[in-house]
Amino acid sequence: MKISIICVGKIKEKFYREAVAEYAKRLSRYCKLEVLEVEDEKTPEQPSPAQKEQILRREAERMERYIRPDAHLTALAIEGRKMDSEQFASRIESLGVRGTSHIQFLIGGSLGIHPSLLDKAHDKLSFSDMTFPHQLMRVILLEQIYRGYRIMNKEPYHK
Repeated sequence: MKISIICVGKIKEKFYREAVAEYAKRLSRYCKLEVLEVEDEKTPEQPSPAQKEQILRREAERMERYIRPDAHLTALAIEGRKMDSEQFASRIESLGVRGTSHIQFLIGGSLGIHPSLLDKAHDKLSFSDMTFPHQLMRVILLEQIYRGYRIMNKEPYHK
């Protein structure tokens, strides 16, 4: 299985980069992982609705370049479906059983993901009603993918 994370912005903090690298290393025995970063737009302190739309649209255009028509597309969105770790593992496993060889996850920037990309997604996934920095969300997603593979393989990790 190939898993791609298409995300807005680069991670500047060393501790986040190290966490991403650690989970990428751990996941290498289970799947082929790629993290694709697109440039984020500068966002003013109090953007107008028109500015928000323009920022989201530009970021979506950059993300769109990496979306593969043969991949299962999952957008991380606060309004998405919530599931526990076992359900998430089961979802990844069932996609593979049904013949999906590529899953792509979208992580938007500080304003989220443009509605046009949300509409294209096969699934919308929410980790919480809380708001997290998109850099941290990358780490959380990678940890859950890793946890999911450990669950699928009946290996100790999940508690």
